[in-house]
Amino acid sequence: MAGAVAVRDSALDEGLLRRRLAAGGRAVVAMSGGVDSAVVAAIAHEALGADAVAVTLHGPAVSAAEVRRAVEVARTIGIRHELLSADPLTRAEYRANPPNRCYFCRSVEAGRLRAFGEQWGAAQYLDGVHIDDLSDDRPGLRAMDEAGFAHPLADAGWTKADVRRAARARGLPNAEQPSDACLASRVTHGQPIDAALLGRVEAAEAVLLDLGFRRVRVRVRGTGARIEVDPSEVARLRAPPMDSEVTAAVGRLGFDPVEIDPRGYVARSGPVRSEP
Repeated sequence: MAGAVAVRDSALDEGLLRRRLAAGGRAVVAMSGGVDSAVVAAIAHEALGADAVAVTLHGPAVSAAEVRRAVEVARTIGIRHELLSADPLTRAEYRANPPNRCYFCRSVEAGRLRAFGEQWGAAQYLDGVHIDDLSDDRPGLRAMDEAGFAHPLADAGWTKADVRRAARARGLPNAEQPSDACLASRVTHGQPIDAALLGRVEAAEAVLLDLGFRRVRVRVRGTGARIEVDPSEVARLRAPPMDSEVTAAVGRLGFDPVEIDPRGYVARSGPVRSEP
């Protein structure tokens, strides 16, 4: 038991993590709107000051809400923040939406981040992967590894719970934000993806977010859509007239049929955007 406690204390030694990042030199942090990469950005800023920059990528697979969240988080941290465009739809493999779609997306994104970092003089490239992320098959993680990205949270043995604890301690606005995934993750593998479809998914999810639902997925199969919200909010969504108003609004975006999943959101194994 004592040994287990010692390992945990070591994993949570933020001072050691800061020293590691400081020793690595100028850092580019791939920062989405999620809490994992936000904590890496915060610790990198503490360690390196002006020698750390957070970079958020935007494009057709990234919701505007996620980009706005990243801007707010960077402002809270005080880190230099850059917004850069990256379009994985330029890759035919990505548009075909195979099971390893995330590999092609992350390859595009990592290339964009590396090009920025090389101009800026970066010595290290950081993402928000933690040890809980390592239990799934994540082709996107393989692409980040190939591009030379380090995973400081995973290297330090941090779990998602550790990340949220650190975010709360720093007062980050996304400390309790549910993990998200890119818009393309809503589309059944094998169904081709284009910007118009991703835009309709984003608009459909915005309908529910604007109504105060916190965790939202609009899953697409063929022409139809299945709406998922947190299990604790399913009853609210299915109560009249909310149910018919929401399904009608999503239907007007071109989805037919539209249904509400009575189970609510169920976490799936596999790649998430979350938080590079």
